[in-house]
Amino acid sequence: MSKRNWALLAATMVSVIYGISFTVAKDVMPTYVKPYGFILLRVFGATILFWLVSFLGPKEKINRNDFPRIIAAAFFGVALNMLTFFKGLSYTSPISSAVIMVTTPIIVLILSAIIMKERMEVRKIIGILLGLFGTGFLILYGQSIGNATNASLGNFLVFINAISYGFYLIVVKKLMDKYNAFTFVKWIYTFGLLMVIPFGWSEYQEIQWQTLPVVILWEIGFVVVFTTFMTYLLNLVSMRELKPTTVAVFIYLQPLFATIFAMSLGKDQLTWVKMVSATLIFVGVYLVTKKAKSN
Repeated sequence: MSKRNWALLAATMVSVIYGISFTVAKDVMPTYVKPYGFILLRVFGATILFWLVSFLGPKEKINRNDFPRIIAAAFFGVALNMLTFFKGLSYTSPISSAVIMVTTPIIVLILSAIIMKERMEVRKIIGILLGLFGTGFLILYGQSIGNATNASLGNFLVFINAISYGFYLIVVKKLMDKYNAFTFVKWIYTFGLLMVIPFGWSEYQEIQWQTLPVVILWEIGFVVVFTTFMTYLLNLVSMRELKPTTVAVFIYLQPLFATIFAMSLGKDQLTWVKMVSATLIFVGVYLVTKKAKSN
């Protein structure tokens, strides 16, 4: 298998893992572990794994001037990103969460235009408006079955998570260009761990480990090892051979895998609101990411 095919396979696996994680994490929260306590578990476990793996990477020293950017990446990529996502997922459904996450490329484009002064085409502006309208429609009217206790608030928090992740992608770009990923990712998670401890410590202490079913323990392990740690490693494989825009396109597969997995287990159902919202978002994303014809 060629390096490019390996990269495509790695990017696909990331989408599969994320798609499964929407339902897996929903099984754990909030019945067995509350959202912020789960985040503390996830970040703590991933921090240990990233530090262990970092010893296998190149020996690089981070410039002191780059630590503010690392701290910003920790805030947007770990703390705010994960706290709002898991809290939102505890309120809403797996399919709704996955659909809203597809807005991330649109958000990145908006932030790039504002922060990096990139030129915006009319086609992309129309795509942004369609995508945001679809997201707003889902947030306001996307009710779900199961444990979706407050779908509107949950969908809104997942949307905040997508915005936060968009900021993270922009902030971390210069670090990716300057250092090997293993040099700084351990620091991003270390600072992120310090940020989530105040939010997650009390909920972590409430976990009744002795009463947790074995399947829940396995699902917690899946989120820590696969959703957090392995997806980052697989993204490294894909980013070595593929353009960032190509890698980003694979986020569009997450709702597909999330829907298939959730519906196969009876955890969620596909409603007309979700289908309309998903259509608007996908059309918007298509317009945003479509390459302009060369003259």
